[in-house]
Amino acid sequence: MADISVPSLILFIASIVVAAGVSGVLIDTVTGISSSLDDRGGDVSSEIRTDIEVISDPQGGVYDDANNNLSVYVKNTGLRTLPATSDGFDIIVDAQYQSSVTVTVVDGTEWRPSNVVRVDVTNLDLSSGDHRIKIVVDGDEEVFEFNVQ
Repeated sequence: MADISVPSLILFIASIVVAAGVSGVLIDTVTGISSSLDDRGGDVSSEIRTDIEVISDPQGGVYDDANNNLSVYVKNTGLRTLPATSDGFDIIVDAQYQSSVTVTVVDGTEWRPSNVVRVDVTNLDLSSGDHRIKIVVDGDEEVFEFNVQ
C-alpha cells in the first residue's frame, strides 16, 4: 500500500506545480488583453466623438484662380473640441498631400462643437474641371468634390 501512495503523492505534487505555472501565465495574458481592450476602447470613444463636415458650396467658387488659393469651410459636428491648427489637419488635394495650409476659426477662438473653421490651401495650380479635397482631423475624414471653371 505504501508503494502506491508515494508515486501518487509525487504525481499530485507535480500536477499542482504545473497547474500553478499555467495559471500564472493565463493570469498575465488575460491582464494584458484586458489592458489592451481598455486602451482601444478609449481610442474608439475619442474617434466616435470626433466628426467634421465640409459645409462649403461646391458650386460657390471655393478656388481663387488669381491667387491659386483654395478655401473650404469645415464644421465641427462632433462632441468634443478639436485642434484648429494646420498641424492637426491632413489635407490631400487630387491625391497630393498639401503642406501650405492655414486654419482659422470663423466663429470663436476654439474649434468647439458646432463651430466652423476656414481651411486655406495656398500655392495650388488647379486646372479647370472636377477636383477632390480630403480633410482628415483626429482620425475622421471628409471628402469634398468641387469644380473649377
